[in-house]
Amino acid sequence: MSVGCKLTGAEFDSMVERGAFDTIGPRKIELIRGELRFMNPAGPVHDDHIDYLTRWSTDHTSAQDATIRVQCGFVCDDDRPEPDVLWLKPKRYGRTRPTAADVMLLIEVSDSSLATDLQEKADLYAESGVAEYWVVDIPGQRMHVMSHSDGHHYRRIEIIVPPNPLSPKCRPSAILNTAELFDVPRE
Repeated sequence: MSVGCKLTGAEFDSMVERGAFDTIGPRKIELIRGELRFMNPAGPVHDDHIDYLTRWSTDHTSAQDATIRVQCGFVCDDDRPEPDVLWLKPKRYGRTRPTAADVMLLIEVSDSSLATDLQEKADLYAESGVAEYWVVDIPGQRMHVMSHSDGHHYRRIEIIVPPNPLSPKCRPSAILNTAELFDVPRE
């Protein structure tokens, strides 16, 4: 690999297998558009939202419905993002990483990364065929719900605000209480 060129997914996977990133501490690394992206550790508000969504996900699915993964990577064409919550087709992924075709619902919790999550990552996920993508907009206390990819962008984008409920297309009975998620006081 020469200096200044972009990494491929295979090169990144090889680096991970060889332990190239073992010494960087608690930071996460993603491969996005051929570039290594280092993320700082999440703060307590971000972690709280991930905890809530993880509980909601596991409470509303069984092993026959979905495999739930939290802050784990997947193969997204030549990229290796690590979204906050993934609902995958139900199976074990111990021998290979899941691919975009396995993703039923992808959720990013966004506190300081909102612009990236709504633009670059939305396009990345739409291009790879992720069926449904949610962005939890912590500062705006709303959900951005994206679906119906045209191969480049999501054609359908909805904004859901508390107390309106939300459920994934892959499991309509799994109703997310947005007021609880955002800890909105009752009137």
